[in-house]
Amino acid sequence: MRVLMFGWEFPPHISGGLGTASYGLTRGMTAVPGMEVVFVVPKSWGDEDQSAIKLVGANNIRVALKRIVYKGVSTTVKKIEVESRIVPYSDPDHFWRLTRSQKSSRSMLVKTDDQGRIEFSGRYDNNLLEEIEKYSIVASVIASEEQFDVIHAHDWLAYPAGIAASRVSGKPLVIHVHATDFDRSGGSVNPVVFDIEKRGMEMADRIIAVSNLTRDTVINRYGINPAKVTTVYNAVEPVGGIYDDAGEGSVNEKVVTFLGRITLQKGPEYFIEAAHRVLQVMDGVRFVMAGSGDMLERMIRRAAALRITDRFHFTGFLKGVDVYRMLRRSDVYIMPSVSEPFGISPLEAMQSNVPVIISKQSGVAEILTHAVKVDFWDIDAMADAIHAILSYPALSGMFIEKGREEVENFKWENSARRVVGIYRSAVEEKQKR
Repeated sequence: MRVLMFGWEFPPHISGGLGTASYGLTRGMTAVPGMEVVFVVPKSWGDEDQSAIKLVGANNIRVALKRIVYKGVSTTVKKIEVESRIVPYSDPDHFWRLTRSQKSSRSMLVKTDDQGRIEFSGRYDNNLLEEIEKYSIVASVIASEEQFDVIHAHDWLAYPAGIAASRVSGKPLVIHVHATDFDRSGGSVNPVVFDIEKRGMEMADRIIAVSNLTRDTVINRYGINPAKVTTVYNAVEPVGGIYDDAGEGSVNEKVVTFLGRITLQKGPEYFIEAAHRVLQVMDGVRFVMAGSGDMLERMIRRAAALRITDRFHFTGFLKGVDVYRMLRRSDVYIMPSVSEPFGISPLEAMQSNVPVIISKQSGVAEILTHAVKVDFWDIDAMADAIHAILSYPALSGMFIEKGREEVENFKWENSARRVVGIYRSAVEEKQKR
């Protein structure tokens, strides 16, 4: 089976869990006989790992004067216009907040270079909506030229591309919901993003949710038929793979780490408040907030107001081997997310022999046994858990040993096999129509 897969990022060029999950899933598919993946991103950089896939950059596809077929109707594309609304923001978590006003009716001509190729930034840039539209145009071209059996689109940024490819080819569309705007916004959804998400879900033949928490959101918030929504949990890349040179920890003091986007969804303020409580009763402890996001400046000011900046550190965004270096220097990892569809980072921490504390409002809490689970808002419970793990070596040792054993069972090849089963079901149903 050949899969045409659309994503927005792929390691090493990532900003969060989406690229990590895409990488893990495609690598997991190498364990399934007969599977071949053509993975499309807006922009390829040339240094991506293509051992498990064929990577295609939309920026390298010639679209000028291409002949594209929509449901049997031929159209020669000479000039392509797409609706555009230019909105500056730094990553998709900010999109809901900064694009809440009216939709634009202004059109913008899509320009190509002298080779007929459309330029993409490949980032969450100030022209993201425009790039999403352009991506769907290129997806039509790719779908008209590639041979494949099923289309797989990762998250809302790629849904329009998946829909366009399905229209051209008539092949079934599977969308992968890694998060929804309800997660990113805390419930105050952006109508533009909501519309893109809902249309993708309605047009899809099958929907993959990364947790039952996300599945419930898709069904209840977007009004989708439960029969076409299946939960497939994420997994984690083996430590012995691309992170062999991460090294071991060497910090004498205890280190408690938050690692993720510093945004409303991730609950960074609760981590800071819990840190303040712990530092009132414990010495020899340092707290680290690793990441970037729109709440960073606010968190720095709050740490200063609490007068804990001598024990609290902000590292900025980490990726790749630096994530594992940070984890291996940690004694406790905390993910206090307000709404977390899944959450791969606790699995990475457990692999790195770090006890984890996670919010009950996370998808990964559905599958983890050897982790401390607290409500994201319960700062006292969070502080008590930190204090206990740091104070009692036997307790910490139990979480390390049992957690490492548990996480070894979460393999991407198992997730991939479930996804392939969903592909086959979608193809069979499409053939019957």
